[in-house]
Amino acid sequence: MQEQINDKTISLCITGGKISGRILKFAITKALAKMEKHKREKAAGKNTTIYHGKQSMEKLMKQNCQLSNIEITDGNIKSFEKYARKYSIDFSLKKDKSVEPPRYYVFFKAKDVDVMTAAFREYTAGTLEKNKRPSIRRKLALAIERVTKHRQREKTRQKDRGPEH
Repeated sequence: MQEQINDKTISLCITGGKISGRILKFAITKALAKMEKHKREKAAGKNTTIYHGKQSMEKLMKQNCQLSNIEITDGNIKSFEKYARKYSIDFSLKKDKSVEPPRYYVFFKAKDVDVMTAAFREYTAGTLEKNKRPSIRRKLALAIERVTKHRQREKTRQKDRGPEH
């Protein structure tokens, strides 16, 4: 109940020393006109909200701007989203299942080409750096192998000494 009352409350701020009836009437008519305009736009189907970041192709195309795309063959597309958020790029992902392995297309606004190339450059550098690093599982397997060899050496040393009295 309280939320409904809060939603319907109109905020009206007027700065000035003395408020006359004429100034109050002018402010209220301006506020009502703005509310009517918003209602008409909503009824006409105009979407006044602008989406940012990852979004559907429909939402991206509704922003009335030319689109460009980049093809990504890497299956780990989530890692690219991190860089796109960092550079605040509006983009949409599409998966092309017709080829094997599937390809991913990143659609973005054409005006963001420079920002997109910078983000993509950083993404590819990060991916290459990640591939150069040895995996933690491989390091763990090597460590386990070293420990088991060390234990085997200790056992053979104790057997060579023979029984002690």
